[in-house]
Amino acid sequence: MSEARVGLVIEDDHDIRELVRTVLTQAGFDVTVASGGAEGVLMAKSLNPDVITLDLGLPDIDGFEVSRQIREFSDAYIVMLTARTEELDTLIGLESGADDYLTKPFRPRELRARVAAMMRRPRSVPDPGDVGAEVSPDSAAHPERGNFSHNGLELSYASRTVMVDGKEMNLTRTEFELLYALLEAGRTVRTKSDLVRRLRDEDYDVGSYISEADERSVEVHMGNLRKKLGDSPQQPRWLQTVRGVGYRLAPGQH
Repeated sequence: MSEARVGLVIEDDHDIRELVRTVLTQAGFDVTVASGGAEGVLMAKSLNPDVITLDLGLPDIDGFEVSRQIREFSDAYIVMLTARTEELDTLIGLESGADDYLTKPFRPRELRARVAAMMRRPRSVPDPGDVGAEVSPDSAAHPERGNFSHNGLELSYASRTVMVDGKEMNLTRTEFELLYALLEAGRTVRTKSDLVRRLRDEDYDVGSYISEADERSVEVHMGNLRKKLGDSPQQPRWLQTVRGVGYRLAPGQH
């Protein structure tokens, strides 16, 4: 038997806390709960969880700050649960390091589906034949067993590492997955909807509903990724925006 995955629920509402605990337990997680932000940060340090659900409206530290603190030492997937519907709150949550969000009230099966998609992302090394299938001939990326090299950036899917000019980058798993998707596609444009489905581990053509908020969340993650890489939107070295459509890999530099 493999070691159980660890889930951490940081939520002050008892009923929601128990609902999320039940959902994650049924999904195969060994679940611990915390009712406050400070307690949640300490548990995240000691437990090294795979997935954290985090309420924004905590009584002591707000969820944004909890997320920032956890991101200083953990690459766990963070799903924010919020009763707020304002887009700004969602964006701040994603900018503070969250991978995804759900608005209360949410359907338990939706939470379970989101978590399941997250957990599928980094668990296996892709087949070399599949990795290179969509790379454009004019791309400088060279896929070999999930490895890419482009304009001084090196990505290894097997080790989940990204190096820029010899320096290792500290990316969240979502940021890593988006960067990998663009390297994999080469100069082929990936629409925002494509990238949302990629993060959900869905086929690109399944036709599932993609909201404006879903696409906006991709924009926020891409903005965070740009900042970490030190990439310029005006003169991109790696991440080129195709206005009104999506993103693609910037041309190779010679």
